[in-house]
Amino acid sequence: MAENLAAIIDHTLLKPEASEADIQKLCLEAKDHQFKSVCINPAWVKYASDLLANTGVAVCTVVGFPLGANTSQIKVQEAQAAIKDGASEIDMVLNIGRLKSEDFAYVYDDIAGVVKACQGQALVKVIIEACLLDKNEKVRACEIAKRAGADFVKTSTGFSIGGATVEDVKLMRATVGPDMGVKASGGIRSLEDAQDMVQAGASRLGASSGVEIISQS
Repeated sequence: MAENLAAIIDHTLLKPEASEADIQKLCLEAKDHQFKSVCINPAWVKYASDLLANTGVAVCTVVGFPLGANTSQIKVQEAQAAIKDGASEIDMVLNIGRLKSEDFAYVYDDIAGVVKACQGQALVKVIIEACLLDKNEKVRACEIAKRAGADFVKTSTGFSIGGATVEDVKLMRATVGPDMGVKASGGIRSLEDAQDMVQAGASRLGASSGVEIISQS
């Protein structure tokens, strides 16, 4: 159980005060427990990529984080720079304000631009920040992300007013169907939390408590 769960955990440290020693510790834990990836801020991607070379642990980073309000051009440049530094997974925040303004063409183009920049080089996960959306907006966000070619939809940044909920994961899974990835992130701190998210339909978990979670299994 611990091995199966570890294989879908993005071991996460996105705090602005994270030091080099903190990132090193995160990477060593990910290597020891064979987590799917480390999820870190862009400035640490090259460092983490060097530490994790030939370990089987991927390097994931964030784009347009945490607000999603960067211009599309900047998001594309962030993704390209991260890939050059060794990232193979990109978690981008969609433009929440544009979604709420019903500017769906903008939201689509914003995501599609990053997907195109990552094609064949990195997976793209689209953070919809579900805690800021109503049900219809969550559905629309997932539909657009799928149509734009993203690999995953993701619940949360972990930096807003709420994290992953079972209800949101169920809704996202129902919306995107069985083949697209769904990542639950934010507030997953125990084995029970993790199991609940997987049962609801999550195929990836973002957590800063990965070691504690798998130690409970």
